[in-house]
Amino acid sequence: MRISVCALCLVIGASCGTAAAADVAPASDEPTLEDCKAAVGEARTLAADLPPDNLSRYFAERHLQQALVEAGNGEFDECLEMAARAAEQVRERRHDVPRGEKLKVLKPDE
Repeated sequence: MRISVCALCLVIGASCGTAAAADVAPASDEPTLEDCKAAVGEARTLAADLPPDNLSRYFAERHLQQALVEAGNGEFDECLEMAARAAEQVRERRHDVPRGEKLKVLKPDE
């Protein structure tokens, strides 16, 4: 008797699970590669307006590189997040170097 009750619960549970799964429509609001490319393009345009030696531009460009890596991995939501970070870097200009100072970016072998 116990075995038949457990089997009945499994059958009912499995049929409810498949019915619920059939009712769920695929999410169409997921970001796509085109969304990512558009966001990266907009952020890149904002960054290009800053001088090449501006630190905020430097960090924004690093975020954009990471956004493209995420897009290549199929992580389009992460791509949009990194592109938004890049745009935020440019808009807020958090990183400023005092006049006369310069950022020295070391190469991997230095």
